[in-house]
Amino acid sequence: MSDHAGRHGYPSDLTDAQWALVEPLLPPERGGRGWGRPLTHPRREIVNAILYVARAGCSWRQLPGDLPPWATVYDYFALWNADGTVDCIHDRLRAAVRDEAGRDPMTSAGSVDSQSVKGADTVGAASRGFDAGKKINGRKRHIVVDTLGLLLVVLVTAASVQDRDGGARVLGRARMAMPSLALVFADGGYAGRLVRWAQRVLRTVVEIVRKPAGQHGFAVLPRRWVVERTLAWLTAHRRLARDYERLPEHAEAWVKWAMIGLMTRRLAPAPGRKPWQ
Repeated sequence: MSDHAGRHGYPSDLTDAQWALVEPLLPPERGGRGWGRPLTHPRREIVNAILYVARAGCSWRQLPGDLPPWATVYDYFALWNADGTVDCIHDRLRAAVRDEAGRDPMTSAGSVDSQSVKGADTVGAASRGFDAGKKINGRKRHIVVDTLGLLLVVLVTAASVQDRDGGARVLGRARMAMPSLALVFADGGYAGRLVRWAQRVLRTVVEIVRKPAGQHGFAVLPRRWVVERTLAWLTAHRRLARDYERLPEHAEAWVKWAMIGLMTRRLAPAPGRKPWQ
């Protein structure tokens, strides 16, 4: 029986099958076992509230009244990000999706790209900048994904950080998180010294996928469309359509929560008619 049986259900709520994927990956409960303060709100409802904010894009204080109090939900959001719980859930679900697709959980190839997003007034001046190319004042998300479009790592910087500079940092992070990563596809913005640096320092080949000669306008490029599709998945979550976070690490956490919601739905699809059917 689901924990939200007495309230209005939301499209972002986890089904019983999806919750069964997430629950074992959470830290042991402290309340109700003779030590620690008893739990006031079920952790399933905490996760549902976080996923609601990710999909609906509301502020913490605007959480619906039938979900746990916003301050409680935020405390769990910050705690689980700081203690590595979010990374554990995300990485285990990614391995499960790859396994279900017949892929080795340790990928050898991926793609890198960045996305500039406007920063709200809650984003401090120290962690925001102006992307002259996109005419955006805010932050930039640098992501590396596998060949299925699943997130490997994310890095949030000021929007003024060049792709080559952010690319070096996010590729270093990717090499630590996924030592098997040997080939990364990138666009022309990463050409030059980054390619040589990655080969020499990370022992990773960065292959630049360029537009065909004479191409005008938009066209789907081989390998490149995978990471671009992932960025589209992310911005379908309203919380990620703009950056509202004071801390860049919390902005990174929202990207991971968005992918957690996506992967649980992929591993355990909800019953019934889909919106596109």
